[in-house]
Amino acid sequence: MRVLAGKLGGDADKWGIVGLLHDADYEKTKEKPEEHTLLVYRWLEEAGETDKEVLEAILSHNFEHTGKNFTPRSLGEVGQPKNNLEWALYCCDELTGFIVAVALVMPDKKLSSVSVESVLKKFPQKAFAAAVKREQIQMCQEKLGIPLPEFVKIALEAMQGISGELGL
Repeated sequence: MRVLAGKLGGDADKWGIVGLLHDADYEKTKEKPEEHTLLVYRWLEEAGETDKEVLEAILSHNFEHTGKNFTPRSLGEVGQPKNNLEWALYCCDELTGFIVAVALVMPDKKLSSVSVESVLKKFPQKAFAAAVKREQIQMCQEKLGIPLPEFVKIALEAMQGISGELGL
């Protein structure tokens, strides 16, 4: 997210925080997708977070499940992503998971062994990482103006740069 912020004219620190926090409630909500992002929103609100852009970006990440049934008192209606921060998170979230899946099938299970080509080769294979919503990733072209191969390259290189922190 930080690298995408630089490319798309966003605040790298803010985008990085959104990238780190957007799934903070996942372990508690993975069986209840309609609650995903709502819990982390509440945690942030209770902690005193008031940055509307951060809160809306986190909520918009799961708009398909929450957009029609939740309007926080401090925000307007939360729906489909509407700006570069929100679309970057939406598209990149599925891609990072896909890249991890590609790394895990490498003999050494390392991000350093993954290439843009290896990601793109696996991409059309529906049985590989079947839960990944490829159409969500592909929206990078339409919503961010970044072609898929370039989007993969940006995410992969960013992940490889922090591979030690990711344990990959």
